[in-house]
Amino acid sequence: MNLRQPNANEATGTFNRSRSVVPMSGICTRCVDGCRGGCEVWLSTFRGREVLYPQEFGNMTAGADKNYPLDYSHLSIQGYAVGAYGLPKGVKPGPDTALFPNVDTGTEYGWTKKVKMQLPIFTGALGSTEIARKNWEHFAGGAAMAGVTVVCGENVCGIDTGLELGANGLVKKSPEMDRRIETYKRYWEGYGEILVQMNVEDTRLGVAEYVMDKHGLDTIELKWGQGAKNIGGEIKVPSLERAQELKRRGYIVLPDPTLPEVEAAYKAGAIKEFERHSRLGFVSQEGFMKEIQRLRKLGYKRITLKTGAYSAVELAMAIRFCSDAKIDLLTIDGAPGGTGMSPWPMMNEWGIPSLYLHSLAYEFCQKLEKKKKRVPDIAFAGGFSDEAGVFKALALGAPYVKAVCMGRGLMIPGMVGKNIGEWIKNKDLPKTVSRFGTTLDEIFVTYEELRKKYGKELDSMPTGAIGFYTYGQKFKQGLQQLMAGTRSFNLSLVNRKHLMSLTRECEEVSGIPFVMDAYRKEAEKWLK
Repeated sequence: MNLRQPNANEATGTFNRSRSVVPMSGICTRCVDGCRGGCEVWLSTFRGREVLYPQEFGNMTAGADKNYPLDYSHLSIQGYAVGAYGLPKGVKPGPDTALFPNVDTGTEYGWTKKVKMQLPIFTGALGSTEIARKNWEHFAGGAAMAGVTVVCGENVCGIDTGLELGANGLVKKSPEMDRRIETYKRYWEGYGEILVQMNVEDTRLGVAEYVMDKHGLDTIELKWGQGAKNIGGEIKVPSLERAQELKRRGYIVLPDPTLPEVEAAYKAGAIKEFERHSRLGFVSQEGFMKEIQRLRKLGYKRITLKTGAYSAVELAMAIRFCSDAKIDLLTIDGAPGGTGMSPWPMMNEWGIPSLYLHSLAYEFCQKLEKKKKRVPDIAFAGGFSDEAGVFKALALGAPYVKAVCMGRGLMIPGMVGKNIGEWIKNKDLPKTVSRFGTTLDEIFVTYEELRKKYGKELDSMPTGAIGFYTYGQKFKQGLQQLMAGTRSFNLSLVNRKHLMSLTRECEEVSGIPFVMDAYRKEAEKWLK
């Protein structure tokens, strides 16, 4: 059985002419000379490298659709009819006290200086992609209102059109980075934080120094990678002049915009866009510890690390290095991941998938703890979109996992909310929305709740932020219901006993008991 169909996908704008397709190659069983399109091989014949990436940059996000042998759907959540744990001190468990709306969904992370969040989720790294830039006020405002952390991703300063460098070659002024930080702070209410992520280019440009000196941020994040790819970040650039500028700033730009033949192809219309790539990072224990020491000297109270779906060796390195360096949060992102722009073949065919990677991470954390080493707070990431998946991740990784990093799952509410505002303004509401009403207060179920809280200020708030907050309220109640079903009224009580494997293979990989074996011994006692 083939786990995916290669050579044609809506993400790359390609398709098979025939209904009969060779499973391994994805090529039509009858490939005809004279075919008018359009599989990936066909389109690559004249568009070349463009077909490596999901289309259309800046207007979409993409997620790989490989159907792995195991994922989180192979786990199911236990439910109980007795007990209630984690109720406030002095409260006696019973039908009138163990109410699911009383479940505490708050969490915190950090080695010593904790960050509290109202929900155990936070955004993926929203960096230099166009989809992140143009929707930032909706994402950041919504995250702040919902009481969760927002991650400002890599390369934001590096691609800033208003970037000014000092004589030393370091960032002197970055209006885009300023906008990102100030937007979040405008709506921040004490829960969550904004943290800025750094890759190789960011480090060389002095981003850490800039955001500390200008904005006094508490947290900075180092990036080893993500689940969507195992190369540096990339974006598309539509103009020759912009591509040349980014190359001068030190980025890898393809095709090379300084070559005469490339410039000629651009002017002829054959080359319509360029790719800006970041460099590969190289990790060593000594280098990592030196960088942590440098960042702490700059004044950062917290340092976090984001790593991707690399081999078990890099996973073990990440966990051990973070333990030794007293890192405040380690985010472990499994394949296939989501993207604003990552190579489509790589997204589908590289890396350890989330359930496997996260199961390994739990195993490694246990081994480290047995050696009397403190395990850093951990976040899992890679394909989550709802509260059931988040519950499973928190339980699978308990007690080490404090939150789940969500990419596209938290971007969608921001984009939908933004679009609803624009549709109302342009009197172009689709029927999928207008069936609920034609004004913001009719459409958003949380609008009057927010009106009471913010008053007239709500009128100027980004509608995407309202959408983000509204999704957060749905997420909270759904998680409360799942937690109440396991009789856990505090997030710290969610654990691996609340899960069961639906297949023997899942049991072998995750260490979670098979459904027919879970609680078997306890059950047998009642039958004696």
